[in-house]
Amino acid sequence: MNGEEKRREQESGQSAASDGQPRRPEWAGDNGLSSYVQAERPPAPKRVVRRKERSVEEYVQGVLAGDRTILAQAITLVESNASRHMDLAQQVLNELLPHVGRSIRIGITGVPGAGKSTFIEAFGTFLCEQGHRVAVLAVDPTSSLTGGSILGDKTRMEELARHPHAFIRPSPSGGALGGVHRKTRETMMLCEAAGYDIILVETVGVGQSEFVVRGMVDFFLLLALTGAGDELQGMKRGIMELVDAIVINKADGDNKEKARMAQNEYNQFLHYLRPATPGWETKAYTCSALLGEGIADMWRVIQAFVETTKRSGVFFDRRRQQQKDWMHAMIKEYIETRFFADPIVKEKLPMLENSVISGAKPVTAAVRELIEAYERSLGGEV
Repeated sequence: MNGEEKRREQESGQSAASDGQPRRPEWAGDNGLSSYVQAERPPAPKRVVRRKERSVEEYVQGVLAGDRTILAQAITLVESNASRHMDLAQQVLNELLPHVGRSIRIGITGVPGAGKSTFIEAFGTFLCEQGHRVAVLAVDPTSSLTGGSILGDKTRMEELARHPHAFIRPSPSGGALGGVHRKTRETMMLCEAAGYDIILVETVGVGQSEFVVRGMVDFFLLLALTGAGDELQGMKRGIMELVDAIVINKADGDNKEKARMAQNEYNQFLHYLRPATPGWETKAYTCSALLGEGIADMWRVIQAFVETTKRSGVFFDRRRQQQKDWMHAMIKEYIETRFFADPIVKEKLPMLENSVISGAKPVTAAVRELIEAYERSLGGEV
């Protein structure tokens, strides 16, 4: 074979075998030269560049400077369940502690279809235009089957999400009570340290979440719709006793008169309930988040609430009680985590569960056996 023939064979991607037949690598295609040439140079694998983990100082300085990227990363840090992340997160929070507690914390709940996202966007945009910095902590429900969340709050609040004075953080509930993420309190602290003076916490509105949010906010708002007579029949009295104001949304067009009627019905009902906050009378109001009507009035109500409760001391008493409740909640969470992470518990739990399911062992006996095994593993006395 002369040099010219050898060159032509190399260009065609073929080499002569001992039997004189052209030979291709096993990975080459069978549908002609093009597939062979394409397969001859497979693309180089992409390099995975790991982001350098920030130090405590970098997190603290970034959050205090109002850097939204670092704030988002700090929130991800406190949401992590990795032990090394939890230790780092606590150091960051400890450094930021002198800079928290200066915001107004507002919880917002409501029945499905009440327009929570529309109201929050209108209300948040109004506050931003008034010179405030607004952080929205919107908790999405986590599926009990897949563990997934939609996390679509930024798409539902497009205008507010684009505002330079707003920060929206959708977080999965993680199966926490009522859909409120167990790290929501830490997230509020980070947002306050970053200079956000209004914190809006949206609940998923599924029962017990209202009780949890009430324990972490100053002012609690319930969004309702017209047709109060039907709604009052199905609404739990306990939830009505938690709120500081009720807003009948979508009071526009033909619905305006119905909203006023609903407002009167709610006020009659609220008259017989104990107020959620001592020294404050809970009332119903109307608004149209779509048209922006009644939004400014609602802000004036909240300002009056803050002024009244600070003057009476109720505002600060509630904050102190919330800190105490938070401490107890963290103790319970820590003990529960340690218990289920214990190797002995992990080993015995499936067997005891099967015994309970089959009826071979009472629940109380299974629980006692599991706790005794756990205490023995710690070296404690039973």
